Amino acid sequence: MTERGQPHQEGYILLRQAIPQQWLDDLRRVFEAGVQPPERWPVPRNSNWRYAQLDEHRQIQAVCRLPEILASSGMLLGERFFLAQVEGRDPVAGGGHQRLHRDGSGVRAGDTVSALIYLDDFGPDNGATRIVPGSHRPQAGEPPFDFDDESQAIQLAGRAGDALVFDAELVHAASRNISGAKRRTLMVSYRAEALYALHVETRVLRNVRMATCDRFEPSGKALGQLASS
Repeated sequence: MTERGQPHQEGYILLRQAIPQQWLDDLRRVFEAGVQPPERWPVPRNSNWRYAQLDEHRQIQAVCRLPEILASSGMLLGERFFLAQVEGRDPVAGGGHQRLHRDGSGVRAGDTVSALIYLDDFGPDNGATRIVPGSHRPQAGEPPFDFDDESQAIQLAGRAGDALVFDAELVHAASRNISGAKRRTLMVSYRAEALYALHVETRVLRNVRMATCDRFEPSGKALGQLASS
C-alpha cells in the first residue's frame, strides 16, 4: 500500500511494504557486517548512532533501484536524477534524538530526495522519524521555520519493509530510542543530475564508494551509465 496523499504539497510519500519480506533478513546481515565505529569514518560520526558502510553491496543496490522507490523519487524530483549515496543508521539505546532540520543541497529547492528504508519495525519507542508535512516549500512572506517548534510535527510508525521517500527540504528529525530496540534504516539520497559535479567534489567526505554513473528519468526508468563515476 502506498500512502501518497498529495506528495508535491506534503513533500513525502510513505510506501508500505515496499521491500520484499524475503529480502529483510539478508539486508539486516549486510547492515551488521558493515557497521563501523564513529572514528572510522572520513568525518567522525555521532556516538549516539551505529553507522553501516554498505553502499557497494549488490543487494543494497537492488533495494535502491526498486521500481516503486525510484518512481516515487522521480515524482518528487521531476527531472533526470542519479543515486548519490546510501548508508546504514541505527540509533543506540537512549540516543538518536535530532533537532528538526532540513537536508537540502543548498543549491536549489527540489533537487534532492531522501529515502529511509526501514529494516525493523519503527515507532515512538525506538526513535521513529518525525516530519512536518508541507514544510518543504515555505510560502512567500512566511517567517523562517522555528526548528524548536514541534507543534506541527507528526511521528511515523510502521513495519520492517516500509520506505519513506521525501523532499530533502522537508523539515524532519529522528527521535530518541527509548526502548533500545533496533531501528536499522538505509538512508538513501537521490539527486538531480545537475548536482553531479558537486557530488563528485564531496563524495570522499561522505564515504561514497559505489559507482554513481547510472541515470534515471523522473518516471524512475533507468537510462544507463551516462557519466563516469
